[in-house]
Amino acid sequence: MDNKNEFKPYIPANKIVPEFTVTSVLIGIILAVVFGAANAYLGLLVGMTISASIPAAVISMGIIRIILRRDSILENNLVQTIGSAGESLAAGAIFTLPALFLWAKEGKMDYPSIITIFLIALFGGILGVCFMVPLRQALIVEEHGTLPFPEGTACAEVLLAGEEGGSKAGSVFSGLGIAAVYKFIADGLKLFPSEIGYAFKGYAGSQIGIQVLPSLAGVGFICGPKISSYMLAGGALSWFVLMPAIALFGADLTKPIPPATHTIAAILADPEQGPGGLWTNYIKYIGAGAVAAGGVISLIKTFPLIIRTFKQAMASMGKKHENKNVVRTQQDLPMSVLLILILAIVILIWLIPTFPVSPIGSLIIVIFGFFFASVSSRMVGLIGSSNNPVSGMAIATIIIATVLLKATGTDGVTGMVGAIAIGGVICIIAAIAGDTSQDLKTGFIVGATPKKQQIGEMIGVVVSAAAIGGVLYLLNEAWGYGTDQIPAAQATMMKMLVEGIMEANLPWALILIGVCIAIVIEILKVPVMPVAVGMYLPFSLSAGIMAGGAVRWIVERVKGSDEEKKERADRGVLFTSGLIAGEGIMGIVLAVLAVAGVDGKIVLPFSLPQIGSLIIFVVLLFGLYKLCMKKNK
Repeated sequence: MDNKNEFKPYIPANKIVPEFTVTSVLIGIILAVVFGAANAYLGLLVGMTISASIPAAVISMGIIRIILRRDSILENNLVQTIGSAGESLAAGAIFTLPALFLWAKEGKMDYPSIITIFLIALFGGILGVCFMVPLRQALIVEEHGTLPFPEGTACAEVLLAGEEGGSKAGSVFSGLGIAAVYKFIADGLKLFPSEIGYAFKGYAGSQIGIQVLPSLAGVGFICGPKISSYMLAGGALSWFVLMPAIALFGADLTKPIPPATHTIAAILADPEQGPGGLWTNYIKYIGAGAVAAGGVISLIKTFPLIIRTFKQAMASMGKKHENKNVVRTQQDLPMSVLLILILAIVILIWLIPTFPVSPIGSLIIVIFGFFFASVSSRMVGLIGSSNNPVSGMAIATIIIATVLLKATGTDGVTGMVGAIAIGGVICIIAAIAGDTSQDLKTGFIVGATPKKQQIGEMIGVVVSAAAIGGVLYLLNEAWGYGTDQIPAAQATMMKMLVEGIMEANLPWALILIGVCIAIVIEILKVPVMPVAVGMYLPFSLSAGIMAGGAVRWIVERVKGSDEEKKERADRGVLFTSGLIAGEGIMGIVLAVLAVAGVDGKIVLPFSLPQIGSLIIFVVLLFGLYKLCMKKNK
């Protein structure tokens, strides 16, 4: 299939329509901050984030087309370009930077400053955009019709179906409002628990439960039943196989099994620990080993693709990209500007104490960044952003960085902080590069100006980098990382790897058990990462995600044409995207209330039965309204 030469964008190159406007930039900035904060909360809760491109595009259409009465598909496209940068930058930041807060909590270092977090996020984001720009011609234009770019193409379809923008935007806003109210009632007013569970007395160490949160149902619906079931399988393996086995074989031991400081019998007898104590002392290390192995396996499997992409990237870097006599739809940021930005960041990484590296070390960071940016840009084009092994790249980078820093004499807390900072930059580079490639694919289809999109992406990076530090501090102040409210699974795992390598105290037996489990899963031809993440997270969380996946499975099997099934699934994705955003925003609001000292102290003037009666009456009135409004067939 070779149609790249015949492809015509929706807006022709010779047609000039509003694109980079004050309206599009302001709306994009707002969405970048909102989706960045919401996805930071979601990622710290469940260990993964969702793409914000389609929800941002739909909300943009609802505002620009319906409210402002403007008709410009390129303005909408720029909004989603800026807005989606917030989600991607948040994903890279939350996988690594909370480790610094955990060390500060343990007294090993001071809390990272807002400036430090801003610089790590800013450097990673700007480098991610700079490294992707030279690849646009090769990956987006020359391989159009070969690389599908699932999210980028889907976002373009949403923009092209702009006449439906009002109803689609309504789906997102409905989900957002419902989830925000639900979260406030459950975790703000505490009228009902957001998690229910039961510990089996005759099956020591196990505990079944489910977290009844809108965001989990949303993640499950978007990921689909297959990925959700893999996560549930990982949770079941940890909580119903490994933990009972540990309890059974270790309960009679008179000495604690490392790394625990108490015997298993004592852990199970402690009402504050119970089965959760086994997860804290054992399972999280096994899960970390499985996640790390899954990341390495994903890189090994894609190694031929990595080499091919890197060669293609180097060839593209060697080409001259200038905007003279180039049509609007082929204009990129000049290479001279990109090289100046890259060189400036190399020098700053060397000079700023947060990154304890030499000039050569700074250059190595940038080389690693370009390597993984190239991989990420092509991977999202082939398999989509959801399957992009960003965490695997971060794991590999952090392990290598820790070993190199220790070998060159930068050890202790300074080396650990440096390893996380370096890993954070690389993780953000990979996430932003993947997001940029998806956005440029959308722009290629609708006829956007690449240079304006690239500037928009950088605007989104700067704004999101400025906001992410405040979000991380707020969540840490409200609940603290590593707690039930925000487990911060990925960052906790990164912390364990870094300090284990630096201090030579990793419980290698548990880590290797996880590695071997990951290898077995790979041999069975099951995706390792979702199973490994499920092993690492509480079972109740995976159960909540599976509930959303089950709904998607049912929706896709209700009778109807393929077009009707697709329409139902698309409507569900938009609604559940709203659920995730709504809960994330309300989570931030509740964090503000917790810091202000009113968390859990909100009192209603009515009793719970009275409120229940009121809710039932409102539902009855709504049913009466719907009945009256129902059209006769």
